[in-house]
Amino acid sequence: MIEVRDVRKTYTTGEVEFEALRGVSFSIKDGEFVAIMGPSGSGKSTLMHILGALDTPTKGKYILDGKDVSTLSDDELADIRRDKIGFVFQAFNLLPRTTVLRNVMLPLVYAEVDGEMRKTKAEQALRAAGLDEEHFIHLSNQLSGGQIQRVAIARALVNDPTLILADEPTGNLDTKTGEIVLGTFQRLNEEYGRTIVLITHEHEIAKHADRIISIRDGKIVEDSGTHARRSAHHRHETY
Repeated sequence: MIEVRDVRKTYTTGEVEFEALRGVSFSIKDGEFVAIMGPSGSGKSTLMHILGALDTPTKGKYILDGKDVSTLSDDELADIRRDKIGFVFQAFNLLPRTTVLRNVMLPLVYAEVDGEMRKTKAEQALRAAGLDEEHFIHLSNQLSGGQIQRVAIARALVNDPTLILADEPTGNLDTKTGEIVLGTFQRLNEEYGRTIVLITHEHEIAKHADRIISIRDGKIVEDSGTHARRSAHHRHETY
């Protein structure tokens, strides 16, 4: 599903060059739950931007669902982000004076899905993310941090993306709430077969994934492989 081949990213400021990624290669299969872990300055954020089609590599290839993302134009990258990738960020990025349901429906408006189908798909995504139905009509600023992040997860799910990319998704949450949100990702992976890539600098967060790719100084220093916890069979359910 995902293939990263010798990806390099160099930033140039004046006459100074900085190589943020120095030949990164790995693959991720459909249905895997992978954490990419590294300290500040390791290159993990640069890698996240490339995986999320927010940037392209200076050299190397990034292939998502058989398409070489590294060669695409800005408009084509926008299409990939809309159709293939669901983002969950540390900052929840919800509209505060808008209902939970409307927040989750918003990506479907851009995708030109009709009104009734938008509502149905948004409700299904919210249930899958573990939010109680009584909260669907609440404004997003009336919810707790953990509830808001589950709304953000539902919004990431609603377009039935190939990849869910979560960048420090528990960074604004207390430990207990963070565990609940990480449990939501685990359930989406185990019960629904969702492919999830989690970006973090904390090992305690990364260990919720089945596989940890550790990055330092722009290179992969360890790839743990998959753990036995993974269920033998995954199913991919659409919303």
